[in-house]
Amino acid sequence: MTYNKKKNNGNARQWGKFIIVTVLYLLFLYWLKSWLGLIVLPFIFDAYITKKIKWQWWKDAEGPVRFIMSWVDAIVFALVAVYFINLFFFQNYVIPSSSLEKSLLTGDYLFVSKVSYGPRIPETPLTMPLTQHTLPVFECKSYIDWPHWNYRRAKGLGKVELNDIVVFNYPAGDTITTVPRYQTEYYAMCYGYGNGMIENKPQLDSLTAQQRWDYYRFVYNVGRNHVLANVAEFGKQAWRPTDRRENYVKRCVGLPGQTLQIKDRIVYLDGKANKEPENVQYSYFVKLKQYLPDDLMKDLGISMEDLTSLNQNGYMPLTKRAVKVLSARKDLVESIVLNTEATVGDTYPLNGHTGWTRDNYGPIWIPQKGKTLDITMDNIAIYERPIKVYEGNDLKVENGKIFINGKEAKSYTFKMDYYWMMGDNRHNSADSRFWGFVPEDHIVGKPIFIWWSSDPDRSGFSGIRWHRLFNMVDNIK
Repeated sequence: MTYNKKKNNGNARQWGKFIIVTVLYLLFLYWLKSWLGLIVLPFIFDAYITKKIKWQWWKDAEGPVRFIMSWVDAIVFALVAVYFINLFFFQNYVIPSSSLEKSLLTGDYLFVSKVSYGPRIPETPLTMPLTQHTLPVFECKSYIDWPHWNYRRAKGLGKVELNDIVVFNYPAGDTITTVPRYQTEYYAMCYGYGNGMIENKPQLDSLTAQQRWDYYRFVYNVGRNHVLANVAEFGKQAWRPTDRRENYVKRCVGLPGQTLQIKDRIVYLDGKANKEPENVQYSYFVKLKQYLPDDLMKDLGISMEDLTSLNQNGYMPLTKRAVKVLSARKDLVESIVLNTEATVGDTYPLNGHTGWTRDNYGPIWIPQKGKTLDITMDNIAIYERPIKVYEGNDLKVENGKIFINGKEAKSYTFKMDYYWMMGDNRHNSADSRFWGFVPEDHIVGKPIFIWWSSDPDRSGFSGIRWHRLFNMVDNIK
């Protein structure tokens, strides 16, 4: 009697656990709208009820087998848990460069929420946890290309808002060369080398729109052939799916459907100036009378990277506050002059004859899902990449006419929303001004807070930025 009662109680507990786990799992699938996961339900039922499969057979073994398998079991469980947490809920991100300084600093570690904008269903689900695209040590791909699923996103708590700081996949990272230091430079290298290798350059203003299009294709192919021929220097050409491209973090300064223009460094949206970030930086030509004291550098956030730029180029990035403080220190500083030098031809689109620079750019309309744009020979260079690469259409330009999927097109309706991302370190940021729009399928998540911060210029306890720990990113305006 007592035995049967204990048995019944045990069965009831198992059924209770099974029901709770199943309900939670079904709610998870409903959230993702991914019913392929139903194939797991029989295994959940077996784990709690029928127990036909000996999931932990090693517990009956003896000696080293039991010891080794207990560790294997724990490691596999941890990897699977980390995989799902990173995929659907949150991940860690470290600021690798100074493009967002002084808002986010090199060495800041961010807690990035994927729930804020909704997690993406993985396009390449078979990947090693805690890696983006490359296995450390082995220096090989950390993911398997098959299966490859189309872009889908679960419902999030909100959407990308103007001036949000956003983590996203690098849009121009689809094609790469395998040598690491060149992996984010493929398109810039092709156009750069091509332009440098062509001796007799035409006057672009004298060409027709079709002739300019053909010329830029020629430039690109000359540079591309050079890159592909020099495998020893650049490595082989390779391709990465969207969710395996490099993670970047920038500030969203332009939303879908808005018209953006930069005039004398200020971003305008639909004709109205957008508020600059509090710690926005521009580069200044600075002449020093003597070395800057370390305590002053620390107070103003001037890094060794900034000093290196000053020593090599004569200019360094400064916030408005830093300019004000240094201008008042006549004992240290001889002069500070804003750097207005800006090259033409290195901004997006690289195959467009726009005359735009980093400080005077546009106007440019940011594509919005469901909105139709008239496409012409004057704007096709701007929208070629969204239409062709991000939305998967065949696009050709022949005899002054634009063909999409084999048919002449005079307009195009976009399938996705796009965003314009820029760094707060405006003169030292590789951002949308140089590689264009960020499609919605590249959005990774929203940084919530800084959980750790270490100064790369200082070691030990003095290198820990205690005042930044657990600062909310939303408070960085």
